[in-house]
Amino acid sequence: MNLPPRVTERAFERLAEIGAADNGKALRIAVEGGGCSGFQYEIALDEPKDDDLVLEGKGQKVVVDEISLPFLENATIDFTQELIGARFVINNPNATSSCGCGTSFSM
Repeated sequence: MNLPPRVTERAFERLAEIGAADNGKALRIAVEGGGCSGFQYEIALDEPKDDDLVLEGKGQKVVVDEISLPFLENATIDFTQELIGARFVINNPNATSSCGCGTSFSM
């Protein structure tokens, strides 16, 4: 059974703080070829498209296109704030390795 990605409350709260939905935007999570490990995450504010999987919470949306969806099966999308900065992060159980910055991975 393919499980869609999960979005944490913290990630939805951050989207609400930056007013994403107020501007008609959602957090887009995509997987593309490239990066130092083979695949890389693209994370951006974007408008939802008709064929996107839409994950909703706290009045906010996170969208994933159908091509990226298999790469994000059972992943967790979160927001973290550390001394080095704040960012959205993806905990992907499908990744066999990832780079130090966490934006690229291999399967």
